[in-house]
Amino acid sequence: MSATTTVIYDGECGLCRRSMNVLRKLDEEGVLELVEAQTPGVRERFPWIPPEAYARGLQVIEPGGKTTEGAAAVERLCAIIPAGRRVGWLYRIPFARPIADRVYAWISRNRTTLPLDCGEHCLAGARGKGTSPGHEPESGTVRE
Repeated sequence: MSATTTVIYDGECGLCRRSMNVLRKLDEEGVLELVEAQTPGVRERFPWIPPEAYARGLQVIEPGGKTTEGAAAVERLCAIIPAGRRVGWLYRIPFARPIADRVYAWISRNRTTLPLDCGEHCLAGARGKGTSPGHEPESGTVRE
């Protein structure tokens, strides 16, 4: 089966790389295309995603262009790959999603101070929190 959903992650972040290694193993059907944000041509391929979004969190782009970020992206991945469905039901618990959003945002902001093997580039991402008008994700959704 060919990849149908693209996952863009920070290839310079140790936590991100380790997470993608796990995701690669869980994607038994091969429906995900895992791409480092630093790969040439990524910004041209997905021009609606503001550059600073790649530093904020994981980007999941589904067929048709629906794009989710951060905890919302993790939730979509849980729905897309069979292994994720085992835990994806947790997002249906009342208040689980807002908690997941906060936890994901906290980890993203603090990944330089956590023992995650992250580099200096994470500091730049943590400092550059601005967003392009109209692209601030609401509950993690960037674009549908």
